[in-house]
This record gives sequence, structure tokens and C-alpha cells, in this order.
Amino acid sequence: MPKTRESSSPTIGKSRKAKTHPTREQIALRAYHFYLERGGVPGNELEDWTRAERELLEKYSKSRGKTSPKPIAA
Repeated sequence: MPKTRESSSPTIGKSRKAKTHPTREQIALRAYHFYLERGGVPGNELEDWTRAERELLEKYSKSRGKTSPKPIAA
């Protein structure tokens, strides 16, 4: 059976989708930066994680909005 376009290259569709959520690795890295900014003082891991997640989600939602077409002026 000949390969179709979809089955021969399944990653193409995935790479074209706009990212809507940060990865766990991105959140962890941002949270680690917050930890370093506090001088490496332990005890605020959950706060760092949620702050990083919130910040990155906001960033992704803003960048997603930028790709929408602008209205045409009359």
C-alpha cells in the first residue's frame, strides 16, 4: 500500500501547530531562575513553580494572539 502524505510525515502537522502551553522543562528552568534570584534559599519551590507557570502561560497566550490577522481598515 502506498504511503499517504499524512502517514509518511506525521511530525509536519505537529510542528505547524502553535504552542499553547510551556513544557515542564521550561517551567522548571524558569522556577530555577526564581530560586537563584532569591539567593538559593530553599522553601519556596511551589511558589517558584506556580509563578513560573503563570508567567510562561501568559507569555504563550500573548504570542499566540500576535499571530491572529489584523482587521482590515474600511
